[in-house]
Amino acid sequence: MDADARRLGGGKAAGMQRQAPPANANTATPPSTAAAPAAAAATTGAAAAAAPKRSWMGPLAGLAAGIGLAALFSHLGMGEGLANFMMMALLAVAAFVAIRFIMSRFAGGGAKRSAGPQLAGAGAPVGGWQPQPSAQPAAQPAPMQRSALQDTPLSTGASTPAAITLPGGMAAGDFERLAKMVFIRMQAANDAGNVDDLRKFTTPELFASLRLDLQERGAAPQQTDVVQIDAQVVEATQEKGQDIVSVRFTGLIREAAGAGAEPFNELWHLVRPADGSGDWAIAGITPVQ
Repeated sequence: MDADARRLGGGKAAGMQRQAPPANANTATPPSTAAAPAAAAATTGAAAAAAPKRSWMGPLAGLAAGIGLAALFSHLGMGEGLANFMMMALLAVAAFVAIRFIMSRFAGGGAKRSAGPQLAGAGAPVGGWQPQPSAQPAAQPAPMQRSALQDTPLSTGASTPAAITLPGGMAAGDFERLAKMVFIRMQAANDAGNVDDLRKFTTPELFASLRLDLQERGAAPQQTDVVQIDAQVVEATQEKGQDIVSVRFTGLIREAAGAGAEPFNELWHLVRPADGSGDWAIAGITPVQ
């Protein structure tokens, strides 16, 4: 590739320079709520373990005590009839206690079974199990404060950049589309050495730098092919009576016929009067390393 063949600005700093936006801060990780179900399960298990276990020992102990009393009455000569009566009464009491114990066990098992998930038609949504609300809502991370200068990579998977308010209320997407059109047009004007077009879209300071590049190139042919381009508004501010918008351009560009496409990454700074009385003009180009 011809050493003099270069895109607009030559890949170097030209005109107004502004600091490139800083890299993104790490996003705060939301607090995990996975421990809440485990804690609830542990609490339930502990409560179940602490619950007293019911057994047959109570009725059996009462029956044994009754048999002992009947034997004692018979031994003391209080009559075999009284002893038999006492024995029958104690057996009846023991049977009553045993029946109540068995019924309470069945009743408890039924209550536990009814506490499970409900099918559709029993108060649950149609088509599935009724969802149970979580023990406690997941804690939400506090929103991070971002400035308009924060950088967001343009590669796939990048986080969504913070919204930037543009002068005149123009949407960032519309501004970025127009910026890409201007980028391509300016490359064509630079290839053709169209001084009038370059002057129309640039500030006097940047135009002087670009015209000097054209003079240094001379009659050497220049053919720039924008293979791929993306644009992102990274800053919008107002300084010294001017609206300033910085747009980051990335993509692939071919700077000579037959050459391979090379990646590029640079900021273009556009300005206009803060009162909106004039058109936007390119004030500077800043390469991004």
